[in-house]
Amino acid sequence: MSTTPETVVASQMTVHSAGAVAHPTTWETSTGLARTPARPVKVIHPPAFSIGTISTGVRTLVQYSDLLYTLSLFRLNVRYKQSALGWTWAALQPLALMGIYTIIFTRVTTVATGGVPYPVFVFSALLPWIFFSGSISSAVNGLVLHPNLLTKMYFPREIIPLSYLVASLADFCIASIILAGLMVYYKVALTWHLLYAIPIVVIMAGFAAAIALFFSAVQVRFRDVGLAMPFLLQVWMFTVPVVYSLQSVPVRFRGLYLLDPVAGLIEGFRLVVIHGTAPDFRTLALCGAVTIVSLPLAYAFFKSSEATMADLI
Repeated sequence: MSTTPETVVASQMTVHSAGAVAHPTTWETSTGLARTPARPVKVIHPPAFSIGTISTGVRTLVQYSDLLYTLSLFRLNVRYKQSALGWTWAALQPLALMGIYTIIFTRVTTVATGGVPYPVFVFSALLPWIFFSGSISSAVNGLVLHPNLLTKMYFPREIIPLSYLVASLADFCIASIILAGLMVYYKVALTWHLLYAIPIVVIMAGFAAAIALFFSAVQVRFRDVGLAMPFLLQVWMFTVPVVYSLQSVPVRFRGLYLLDPVAGLIEGFRLVVIHGTAPDFRTLALCGAVTIVSLPLAYAFFKSSEATMADLI
């Protein structure tokens, strides 16, 4: 009896699969593509208000340090672009204020300066104050002035307010040359205590960064901050020893008065530069402690608000 080819093939498949379990034929097996195991899914949440957020943010900021440098130069170039006087404007503001306050506080009234000519006395305090107030007033509005950067590309958002701080520090260094010239003109001697000005400026820069980071993050949500900041800084100026000395403050109020780090830092800067004496280390330590506490807190708040800035702006 003859056997057809189909019968032979069917019998061979039956013998081959007798001891094996039959598997259903699917699209993957028929095409030779095996199903890969499911990949783990990582959900990226908005940064939280924590120490981990601070450490991660600082590491990322270090990686983008070249962008901070570039934006800081951009701030300076734009500020003095197409200006006939150029970088001279960095010294004109404190010089103009020095002239006004000199006329008022030498002709209308008198201020105890410890034997130092009043122009040098007030100019030495105007430098750190203008650095502090100028950094904050510019940095607070920095984020809302650059919505395209926030919505079209990724970078650490704190670079924008910090770039204004670096630009103001450059203006401070330029104006310091004018202060040196005034000291030579009025024959104010320099001492080794001048080196204390470096940590004083560093602490003031840290405190200014804390204020700028906090209020720039709040400004994204509440634009009232940008409108109120010039008035607040104007009032703040007369609560710190810029146009008057610390000795003009009653002794019973000085402890409370020096709780403001800006007041202690400005007075310390004046002591080491003009009077040639060491700063009050207790006051300097207090200012440093306030800065060490406030800067991480402000930075953590800024990073925790960073995820929603592009949506709110």
